[in-house]
Amino acid sequence: MAVEPFKIDVSDSVLDDLRARLERTRWPDELPGTGWDYGSNLDYIKELVEYWRTKFDWRAQEKLINSFSHFKTEVDGLGIHFIHEKGKGPNPMPLVITHGWPGTFFEMYKVIPMLSDPANHGGDPADAFDVVAPSMPGYGFSGASDKRGLNVLSIGDLWAKLMSENLGYPKFGAQGGDWGARVTAKLGLSHGDKVVGIHTTSTSSPTPYLGPGTRELSEAEKEMLAQRVQWLADEGGYSHIQATKPQTLSYGLNDSPAGLAAWIVEKYRTWSDCGGDVESRFTKDELLTTITIYWVTQSINSSTRLYFESFFQAWELGKDEKIQVPVAVASFPGENSVPLREWAERSYNVQHWTDMPSGGHFAALEEPANLVADIRDFFRPFR
Repeated sequence: MAVEPFKIDVSDSVLDDLRARLERTRWPDELPGTGWDYGSNLDYIKELVEYWRTKFDWRAQEKLINSFSHFKTEVDGLGIHFIHEKGKGPNPMPLVITHGWPGTFFEMYKVIPMLSDPANHGGDPADAFDVVAPSMPGYGFSGASDKRGLNVLSIGDLWAKLMSENLGYPKFGAQGGDWGARVTAKLGLSHGDKVVGIHTTSTSSPTPYLGPGTRELSEAEKEMLAQRVQWLADEGGYSHIQATKPQTLSYGLNDSPAGLAAWIVEKYRTWSDCGGDVESRFTKDELLTTITIYWVTQSINSSTRLYFESFFQAWELGKDEKIQVPVAVASFPGENSVPLREWAERSYNVQHWTDMPSGGHFAALEEPANLVADIRDFFRPFR
């Protein structure tokens, strides 16, 4: 399919409507002294919304975003938006990097220049990558499916076609976190003829075969699985709603920018290694650029629908089934479920493991230098 250049250009009328809605926000009450205990803190969201309304400069962020090379193409009938930044080096390796929810392609804005142009970012030009950073279907400027059933594993298959058929790369690497980790794992499992290796920050999926002939779970593995259950009980309300009633949720989030901000920002605070201060890891402009992308594309409903299609779909490996391509895991201590090597090795051919000193769920934004260094180190032997 044809690959066409693309430029982001949000109309003034959409931005004017956004400011008007922010000005008319009808605020909820809040119990005094509760901070973030009940969810997004009222004082902080008021502060963020006021900044969004009066100081946030979308046009400056739009200019930053458009400094990358954007394209659109069609894969299996879906319009896919992606950044394609060619590497500056003697033999750049193709690399597809995939975001998750509530992220967007913008989550990669710090790492794309470091990966594609290492010489200008403290690295060796021999480590250059041709970076492809797509928007997942239903996210940002990619089209949404108009049919049931498009799940995370399907996106892995879409990316294999995007890279090999639309962009003409016979071999490539893959990297991802959150949903992007599952997309990347699917690439490694089903497209080993094209994928030279995968780099991930999460090993929560797929579930390994645990039947007859496998070793018993270690105490560390039992503790990890118990932590996941507890995390879902404490923090998983959003995912259950998005996986069961995303349409109901969408009426509020698609209509109220303040509501959208509160829904998304709370995740950036809770899931990052920020010690409770979200702006110690992300600037207001970074948070609001992500939120504004959801707002101007009206993609919050289609993005959360991915949970409905994917969350309750078990992805379990069969007996003797394993992701055979070489795998690297970057384990960040603030991740929702910190990867455990002995568990990961049940499903993955782990060749490279790094315990990071800091950072959480949003590695590309929180710890771009450490993440990029690890990606470079892992893929270097496969060039």
